[in-house]
Amino acid sequence: MSRERRANRIAGENRRLLVRLGISAVVMFGFGFLLVPFYEQICEATGINNLLQPDKVSVENTQVDRSRTVLVQFDANLHDLPWRFQPQQRSVTVHPGEMVHVAYEVGNKRDRPITGQAVPSYGPQVAGQYFRKLDCFCFTQQTLAPGEQRTMPLVFVLDPKLPADVTTITLSYTFFEIQGRNAAKASLADKS
Repeated sequence: MSRERRANRIAGENRRLLVRLGISAVVMFGFGFLLVPFYEQICEATGINNLLQPDKVSVENTQVDRSRTVLVQFDANLHDLPWRFQPQQRSVTVHPGEMVHVAYEVGNKRDRPITGQAVPSYGPQVAGQYFRKLDCFCFTQQTLAPGEQRTMPLVFVLDPKLPADVTTITLSYTFFEIQGRNAAKASLADKS
């Protein structure tokens, strides 16, 4: 085989390789370019992660019973506690299964810190087992400094299995002072 023929053969193979690599590069670029609209179509069809048109995606809680409403009334009581305690709103109408955010206001009228604990009660009593509190000031003891005012959240859901004849629920909180808590703190402060 002559040198010239061999050089022509290698040049031809190189051209074919260059054409194949060029076609591969164009196909890969095209695939990458088409991947974005393909991804958007999949996300739109499934409703996942649609960042381009968030108003088109409406997430609805399918556990909410929109066919009925329940009036939830809020009550606030103090048991020998020098505080001011009241709900920000007296009642709210909700659908069972719907998440509800409300708040209570509390203030210490004394010149010393006081610790209290809220205890809930329900009317009718059967409603208590269907009242799901997700966030509540009653979960922990509350210590208020002298003159301190605070807004405390309450987040709840009424279980959709709530009996249909229960149309009004009264949620009543009574705050009790935690006796000995402040005396123990004062005693520790005196010793140091």
